[in-house]
Amino acid sequence: MITQTRKRRIKLYRDRLNILLDLAQTINEDHSIEDLLSEFEILLREELDVGKVLVYTNSDGEWRNLLCSGVSPDELTSINVERDLLKYQGIENITLSPPDNLKGFDAVIPLFHRYRAIGYVLIGDVDEDVQGISPTIKHLKLIQIISNLIIVFIENKRMHNAVLEQQAMKKELELASRIQNQLIPGPSDLPSFRGVTVQTIYQPHLGVGGDYYDFIKLSHNTLGFCLADVSGKGISAALLMSNFQALIHSLYTSRISFKKLIHQLNKRVNESANNEKFITLFIGKYNKLTRQLTYVNAGHLPPLLYDPKRGTLQSLDKGCIGMGMLDVIPTVEVGKVRIPRNAKLLAFTDGLIELERDDKITSGLMSVEKIISNPHGITENINEVKNYITKHVNLHAVFDDISVIGIGFDQ
Repeated sequence: MITQTRKRRIKLYRDRLNILLDLAQTINEDHSIEDLLSEFEILLREELDVGKVLVYTNSDGEWRNLLCSGVSPDELTSINVERDLLKYQGIENITLSPPDNLKGFDAVIPLFHRYRAIGYVLIGDVDEDVQGISPTIKHLKLIQIISNLIIVFIENKRMHNAVLEQQAMKKELELASRIQNQLIPGPSDLPSFRGVTVQTIYQPHLGVGGDYYDFIKLSHNTLGFCLADVSGKGISAALLMSNFQALIHSLYTSRISFKKLIHQLNKRVNESANNEKFITLFIGKYNKLTRQLTYVNAGHLPPLLYDPKRGTLQSLDKGCIGMGMLDVIPTVEVGKVRIPRNAKLLAFTDGLIELERDDKITSGLMSVEKIISNPHGITENINEVKNYITKHVNLHAVFDDISVIGIGFDQ
């Protein structure tokens, strides 16, 4: 014969089982976190007669309040998880002797996942005297089970959303990388200019970057070229670089003087960058009839010009400050140099020579100077530069975008 007490106990277990089944169905239907928390609040306050509830969760090492119901602002702000709750390793009834900051609550319910605290639930009653036996006491274990399920679900959903965001970001970076690579001349896009051999290297550090080089045929006898480096790395640098590429193509013609070109570029860069970034630039043009190289170095690392006949190495450093450093560039000095036969020019961004070793930045300039200072052709020199880059990438010494232009003046 089933006693009334046992009937009540069976009904209690059946009710608890139904609650858990309803919760499992809600989770399986993949409701939003807000909907799930709303149902949890209704369950606690209307089904289990819990008057007040606070739920804390730990996400990425930071504790935050996930649910606050029936709790005054003063009660909420007085509680510090690390100070007041981390000491609880199991369910604790604090009705009779609550700590000062937890007065008004009946129980602390810690939530664990794989032996790590992932959350805490504080619950209390609004009208215990009317209820008789506190509903808090009757349902502590059930509330712990439900809370654990919800917190784990929320954490899994957060991690899933983070993975989706990373995948979306990866696709966007891949698209941006493809678009940027179309703006940078590849091997098949390099100019065919009689008496000149051109070789290049382009290696962004983060898939997309702020380096840029280009070649523009200004006339039948004149080849224009440039190498630029946007401050910073990543998407923002790549966007400014893309804008700068369009500026070069629209402004750099055979009819414009270098001084006027530099002032116009500086003005447009200031408009685009809002004083947040700047661009260093080496821009030049080579006339194969006069063998004259005319250039401006706008705050860029000086390219190296090697004369194999004399064995001399010259730095091309005449010019001005970088684009976007000042509203107006005070002076622009245009450099001019006659190119000896079989000379070689190597221009590069700072990613090639600024190397990280033991948390210190060291210079690889002497190694690069050694690579160019020999009678070998520019193609062989560029292959040596590629080996140099590979070596330092393997040593994890490279931390910036790398771009290199090599020009051999064969005749």
